[in-house]
Amino acid sequence: MIEIQAEVIHGKKIGRALGFPTANMELKGYEHIERGVYRSSVEIDGRTYRAMSNVGIRPSVGGKELLLETHVIDYEGDLYGRRLRVCLLEKIRDEKRFSSIGDLRDQLLRDYNSIKER
Repeated sequence: MIEIQAEVIHGKKIGRALGFPTANMELKGYEHIERGVYRSSVEIDGRTYRAMSNVGIRPSVGGKELLLETHVIDYEGDLYGRRLRVCLLEKIRDEKRFSSIGDLRDQLLRDYNSIKER
């Protein structure tokens, strides 16, 4: 397990457009973490939520900076400016560049379903 604590920052809302809104966090001090998609958990207001996290630069959408993006399963609310503790529990796959946004969305759905089943 890898624990990351960081403040949620504003992103480009690409995850939201794909059906998976994310809390985006800079990874200063965590650059050593292997890039990829992880089964994760997040504690918000004393409750632990299952989550899907990506550590990487987001090559399919032209990203350049290293970020942690976390989709908190079954959570609705505003997390901007809050400091979260994200626990990366299990790496699901490596980060990769997809040939289309549709292919990315399809893979995110497969990742999400895999994580929800565990």
